[in-house]
Amino acid sequence: MGFPISPEKIERRHYIDGAFSESSDKGTFELKSPYSHEKIVDVCEATVEDTNRAVAAAKAAFPSWSNTDPQTRGSYMKKLAELIKQSNDEFAQLDAMAMGRPVSQYFDAGYAASLFEHYAMMGYEAQGTTSLNTPGFMNMTLRQPIGPVAAIIPWNVPVMMLGMKLAPALAAGCTVVLKSSEKAPLSSAKLAALAHEAGFPPGVINILSGHGTPSGATLSSHMDIRLINFTGSTFTGRKIQAAAAASNLKKVVLELGGKSPALVFEDANIEKAAGETVFSLQMVMGQACIANSRIYVQETVADKFKAAFKANFKAAKKGDPLMPETQQGPQADVIQYERIKTYLNAAKEGKGKLEIGGEVTQVDGKGFFVEPTVYSDVPEDEKTQKEEVFGPFVNINTFKTEAEAIEKANNTEYGLYASVYTNDLSRAMRVAKAFESGAVGVNCTSPTHAMDMPFGGYKGSGQGREGLGYSLEEYLEIKTVLIKIDDAPK
Repeated sequence: MGFPISPEKIERRHYIDGAFSESSDKGTFELKSPYSHEKIVDVCEATVEDTNRAVAAAKAAFPSWSNTDPQTRGSYMKKLAELIKQSNDEFAQLDAMAMGRPVSQYFDAGYAASLFEHYAMMGYEAQGTTSLNTPGFMNMTLRQPIGPVAAIIPWNVPVMMLGMKLAPALAAGCTVVLKSSEKAPLSSAKLAALAHEAGFPPGVINILSGHGTPSGATLSSHMDIRLINFTGSTFTGRKIQAAAAASNLKKVVLELGGKSPALVFEDANIEKAAGETVFSLQMVMGQACIANSRIYVQETVADKFKAAFKANFKAAKKGDPLMPETQQGPQADVIQYERIKTYLNAAKEGKGKLEIGGEVTQVDGKGFFVEPTVYSDVPEDEKTQKEEVFGPFVNINTFKTEAEAIEKANNTEYGLYASVYTNDLSRAMRVAKAFESGAVGVNCTSPTHAMDMPFGGYKGSGQGREGLGYSLEEYLEIKTVLIKIDDAPK
């Protein structure tokens, strides 16, 4: 494989009903490199007609796929997992080219492959229950696939999200229409090619590229889609839920934004806490909903923590995301870059103290780069303290007491991931219980997670859960069957 991949070898079409196709109106959108600013390729833009055709294909394929035994369904998934692992380097390059993700930090393909491997046999877990508790009846429940489903994934970790959405849905017996992000469509199209190679029946997996309007909106309101699973902004999540309610009341699973706090107490390992919270913000250039964008440090150790944090944060090597030595790539595109600049300007006009950064920059005249930025002593009502910046930007504030720290950490509309650093086990458990958050790290922070634990958010960070042992349930309906038993002959 060449390095980087040549444009003519990049798949750019939709995958519908077992075949690649152009958009119905031949429409495309231009994908540019966030590093070189040069065009990579013109990608097909899904129309309403394309989206409806993909849903029709999924609907037509559902009866056969849902009645296929789990072992047969799993055989396709195992083959796909192996092909994904073999294509790891190509996936890494595609996401580096499209949205600036450094190849040195790439882990998506291995994670996605492990999901397909695990769910390959999970279809057997879709079992019901029986009951003899009603006299004269032998009753049971059936757990059956919900029907054709839709998924809309974000651009920051697209292949990982593909695995999280597709694997449990396929294992449950659902067919899927998935829309990739317009910022990072290339790796999704590559996975479609691998699914085709793995031999999935036509219509079981359909992958579209395009924007929220029209394709995402069409999926959200489509009467033949029974569930939609979305990861992205809270703003868009609200629109999807409203569209779902206004159409057929389809089930909605949402993993949305975050303003994830970390609390660092004076008895914590300060160097460890500083290093791990820095990595949380360096991952995907701060463009992660679980990034520690708010850090609260006990006053007695605040200076020590900030010194360690700043030294680590500004040390990341910026550059071409395709180069193995690069640790910080450019922001995903000009839209994201300009959005972060509005927060940098808001911070300059606010009441916090600039510690480092605060500027945008380039490397060798290239790239949408943002300097790692730290502010301290930021009032809790400031824009950058309340809203998701989605960049290499953090506010570090202080607290005196445990109660004060918890109150500040929970003072947000979000509740996705929270962390506490302390060597006091009782304090750690009190804080973990008090956090209004779907996930809590104790002496660790994001992206730390466990594959067999549920992931999702409180409050404005979403609804529903994903994870091994949890995602399958989202794609199953429970049906009660009441069986009357005739009286015994006299």
